[in-house]
Amino acid sequence: MPTITKRTNRDGSFSYKITVTKGRDANGKQIRHFMTFSPAPNMTEKKAEKEAQRVAFAFEKQIEDGFSLDNRQTFSQYAAYVLDLKQRSGVKYKTIEYYRQLMERINPAIGHIKLADLKPQHLNAFFKNVAEEGIRKGAERAQTKVDLPALLKKKGVTRAQVAALAGVAPMAVTTAAQGKKISLERAQMISNALGYQINELFSIEKSNAPISNNTILGYHRLISSILSQADREMLVLFNAAHKATPPKLERKEAETFQPEEVQKIRDCLEYEPIKWKTMTHLLLITGCRRGEIMGLKWADVECYRNRVKISRSLLFSPARGVYEDTTKTGNIRYVSIPSETIQLLRQYRAWYSEQRLKNGDRWIDSGYLFVQDNGAPMNPDSLTDWLNKFSKRYGIPNVHPHKFRHTMASLLYFGGLDSITISTRLGHAKISTPTDMYSHIIQQADEQAADRIAETIFRAGKKEIG
Repeated sequence: MPTITKRTNRDGSFSYKITVTKGRDANGKQIRHFMTFSPAPNMTEKKAEKEAQRVAFAFEKQIEDGFSLDNRQTFSQYAAYVLDLKQRSGVKYKTIEYYRQLMERINPAIGHIKLADLKPQHLNAFFKNVAEEGIRKGAERAQTKVDLPALLKKKGVTRAQVAALAGVAPMAVTTAAQGKKISLERAQMISNALGYQINELFSIEKSNAPISNNTILGYHRLISSILSQADREMLVLFNAAHKATPPKLERKEAETFQPEEVQKIRDCLEYEPIKWKTMTHLLLITGCRRGEIMGLKWADVECYRNRVKISRSLLFSPARGVYEDTTKTGNIRYVSIPSETIQLLRQYRAWYSEQRLKNGDRWIDSGYLFVQDNGAPMNPDSLTDWLNKFSKRYGIPNVHPHKFRHTMASLLYFGGLDSITISTRLGHAKISTPTDMYSHIIQQADEQAADRIAETIFRAGKKEIG
């Protein structure tokens, strides 16, 4: 039977010391296990006592089941172990990289707290503090304060050479050279490549945009995942994240192109180089993710079956550069394409072959559809950078890769296709994803369906009575 002792703290709050006695050591002394339960500040004394009893009995059960005493390590220590475990178990490098970025903000806040002492109150305080900081990590923008083209000329290097050395897309160097703002990360990489401190070349502008609820939920999900592992390893009595109160999810409507915008994009692409034209065309017609388009190889194009095989994704990381990975879900799928796309791909293949011949020994036979001038794989960021310029050039707002994907989902819904077909084509991890992401589109389709039903039942063939 556990023993519960109420204690009043210096600040006037109270907590409960829980003691469980189980067995004796080699000297015959009773082995006692301790934990402290601190109720939430708004909890009544009666409710706190009831909750303390529940926690005490759960603690006793865990002790009886072999509860590990190795729970005095800090949260940051255990988190490092869990992230390493996730990496070894096959979690994608990009995901691990994202987790490590989140830990840069998590560790200063709760990393010092013992794993067994972490409470929902600690997490709630962290969420509140993050929201009040008012600045998104990574929201800083950098703008050149020197004549970058003149500097490159003085050093005798081209923009492409700097981009390759820095591990960024050539468009990023071009954008910086034009005096336009780029991300702080890219500015740092360019500065390093040129042998300068970032503040020697760039001025930094911080954004006051508030951190979104969805960003805070990202922290909550990671903390919860780490504590779930601790729960499985019987290092904690319960997952504190499950009892915390994170902010509500902010559902945003997926951006889509209007029909007239799609037509304008199609028409404007006729004036663009065939590589970028083909790339953008595939984004629109397949609904594939940016990395999936950039990861296409000629062996994946099945002209005789009018389809492409989606089996990999091309990604970029400052630490690894451009690298190949599986698709987001790890699955392979086939996406059907119309004859017009097949025709465009054949035209592009002819141009591609010409470039290979022109480059001769310089050509790197990577096998990818979309490559640099020497045949090497492209940084996926190059596509986003080019679309930004394309958007400004023709006055089409917000032309970014994922908007094409949302547009495809919209077209498929209004075309009457079912969720299974849509999920399969877009490569969603689960069938419910379209319903979750495109609820506003579904609502519009439903409204149109209601009008059609009304046309059939109430309006069609209506005769006057008289």
